[in-house]
Amino acid sequence: MGASVRLLRAVLMGPPGSGKRTVALRITKGFQLKTFSSGDLLRDNLLRDTEIGVLAKVFMDQGKLIPDDIMTRLTLHQLKTFTQESWLLCGFPRTLPQAEALERAYQIHLVMSLNVPSEVIKQRLSARWIHPSSGRVYNLEFNPPKAIGLDDLTGEPLVQREDDRPETLNQRLKAYEDQTKPVLEYYREKGVLETFSGTKTDQIWPCVRAVLQTKVPQIDPKASVTP
Repeated sequence: MGASVRLLRAVLMGPPGSGKRTVALRITKGFQLKTFSSGDLLRDNLLRDTEIGVLAKVFMDQGKLIPDDIMTRLTLHQLKTFTQESWLLCGFPRTLPQAEALERAYQIHLVMSLNVPSEVIKQRLSARWIHPSSGRVYNLEFNPPKAIGLDDLTGEPLVQREDDRPETLNQRLKAYEDQTKPVLEYYREKGVLETFSGTKTDQIWPCVRAVLQTKVPQIDPKASVTP
């Protein structure tokens, strides 16, 4: 069956370290689908020390998820710029109130959930380092920087996020599981949930691509195959 001509409203879910960013980048490269990351918007507010950014940092430093009203306000405001194109939300909603607020504004057609074992996630994130000002992410195991501890483009120092450290990460994963379980059930009951399980993005990606091929036009069929 060919891709539908309607504008697709989709959501990509998964715990921290499940590979959402990598999957979203592949989707952007291969499909006519704008991706919007609530994490990127939040990071921008943190770097600019906005009122919301300062408030959010307090929760992040404690290993807690950002309150519903903050993330909902940020996300819905940004979505106003995506009126004439298909889009994919990455990292939102994370709680049932967020999902209900989103549903009141938009009909969601597809929710893709990445299911990756927690031990795999912990191993990934312990090796993750970032370039703070750009958000570029490196992994010492499979995507290391050219020079140890330095960003490839600027040569500036890399840092490990406070919430990637083991003691904070355990809290984040538990909070994510507790809060998103009702969200997954909410979308399952609506018949729009697709779950993709695996330990590597390369295992999960072909299944994600196959689902999207039935719902949104591709930019170039060959492009979506390239990692």
